[in-house]
Amino acid sequence: MRSVLTVLLCVFVACGCANRALAGDDVLLARQWDSSGDPTGYWVSEKLDGVRALWDGKRLRSRSGRPIAAPAWFIAALPGVPLDGELWLGRGRFEALSAIVRKQLPRDEEWRPVRYMVFELPGASGDFSARLARIAELVAAADVEWLSAVPQFRVADAPALDRRLREVVAAGGEGLMLHRADAPYLTGRADALFKLKMVDDAEARVVAYLPGKGRYKGMVGALLVEMADGRRFRLGSGLSDALRRKPPPLGSLVTYRYRGLTATGLPRFASYWRLRKFAGEP
Repeated sequence: MRSVLTVLLCVFVACGCANRALAGDDVLLARQWDSSGDPTGYWVSEKLDGVRALWDGKRLRSRSGRPIAAPAWFIAALPGVPLDGELWLGRGRFEALSAIVRKQLPRDEEWRPVRYMVFELPGASGDFSARLARIAELVAAADVEWLSAVPQFRVADAPALDRRLREVVAAGGEGLMLHRADAPYLTGRADALFKLKMVDDAEARVVAYLPGKGRYKGMVGALLVEMADGRRFRLGSGLSDALRRKPPPLGSLVTYRYRGLTATGLPRFASYWRLRKFAGEP
């Protein structure tokens, strides 16, 4: 009896760990790559411009825990084990993908080109190299065109990493991800996963509209946005005339690009990039 209880306890604990790995922000998050670092101990992949999606074996959810209403045929082919990856339409198509994923009633024709690109197995044993091999097996067994493993490669040195970054960016990609090959499965912002981009980006909340002047009179001149630490700044560069006439809703989360920080810690040369979340979305 004691041995049976021990087995059941182990199963319960394992399931609990897997569930926690798929809840909220309790997933692996990337740090910024230090250009002086040695990339030889890492698997490298393209940083996909998609929507992060967590599969717990039964349900597909966003990183915040919000259910993603994918068609039944899409999720029916997914394996019965937890997966972490990105829903992806292709380079530069985040806005279209976001519109598809936000819908409560999925449309088959819109989801047909969507791919679930898997890069991690939450809670799985072994190092990252071993988990990559297992991901490849799961994808091959599913044998459907909408489930893929994110392609991973190795580089010989820092100059080779820089060349690959420039190639990806020149082709329309965002940047690169580096995952330590010998890392166990980790959660949080651990020193196992890094992102490398030629331009930084971050998110801020729209709190007010600032009136335009001159040719922008009668339109929005800039968005007043608030960072996570409560500091605010004007975001006007990058706004199209269409956005100045119909700006992102107050309370929505927008992504901006910038080049380093000022002496006071505000983003330098900040430019509007895209709408990340509507107001009220988790």
